Amino acid sequence: MDNIEKKEAKEINKMSFLIVALIVLVLVIAGAAYYIFHQHKQMEAMTETFDLEKEMLADDFNELSLQYEGYKFSVSNDSLVALLSTEQAKVQRLMEELRTVKSTNTKEIARLKKELATMRKIMRNYVVQIDSLNRANEQLTAEKNEAVKKYQQATNTAVSLRKEKEKLTERVTLASRLDATGITVTPVNSRGKKTNRIKRMQQFVIDFKISKNITAPVGEKEIYLRIMKPNDDVLVKSRANVFPFEGKEISYSIKKLIEYEGEEIPVTVYWDIEEYLSEGTYRVDIFADGNLIGQKRFEL
Repeated sequence: MDNIEKKEAKEINKMSFLIVALIVLVLVIAGAAYYIFHQHKQMEAMTETFDLEKEMLADDFNELSLQYEGYKFSVSNDSLVALLSTEQAKVQRLMEELRTVKSTNTKEIARLKKELATMRKIMRNYVVQIDSLNRANEQLTAEKNEAVKKYQQATNTAVSLRKEKEKLTERVTLASRLDATGITVTPVNSRGKKTNRIKRMQQFVIDFKISKNITAPVGEKEIYLRIMKPNDDVLVKSRANVFPFEGKEISYSIKKLIEYEGEEIPVTVYWDIEEYLSEGTYRVDIFADGNLIGQKRFEL
């Protein structure tokens, strides 16, 4: 009995040891599984963090590139635009490097972060230069606008003064222009008597007065008369008898030299009729100092 009991006790102890060992093994396996699972979760979380960090870094590079692109269109300095383009190309090269780097490559990610920080410092320097240029351009633009405004004002003033001067000159010219009044044309025969028959007419006696004008220049005056036939031909003794008027040389019938002293002066001139005259309306135009100073129509 003792042997049997001892044997049974040994079997029980052995079974208990196996059970304990099995429990310990199960606990060890469960702990290892939990550790592996926990590590896996941690690795997944770290990978997600690395991916997010890489994505944020890519966004930062892209934002910086867009800033360079925007500033290129906001400045007109060709040298500065070229420098901005060079820096933008560097940013795009770093973006391409970032695309090929694994998220878990912390060393490369850290290097690219440093590169980004350096590029941002460079960008800040360019921003300062751009702001300085923009302020200078704004000041120059303001000065230019002010100068243009003053020039326009000066131009408008000069135009106004010129127009006023022209008006004054025109008034003075009109005021100083001579005026022929009381014009009469008397056809006379060979005995100096007035006649209405064309065949008997030997001469035109033309009388008029130069009016008083204290503003007109005094001195010798050349008075020109043009006797116009009904067909507007001018009666002339010589085709060489011309005088200047409104930029052209025109024919005259009679020229008379007078001494004008600013007071009214009577003038009489004569035209010897040596050509054929037809019936109709004739006209006498009187000129002095380059101006038409009087007209008279008469019938034959």
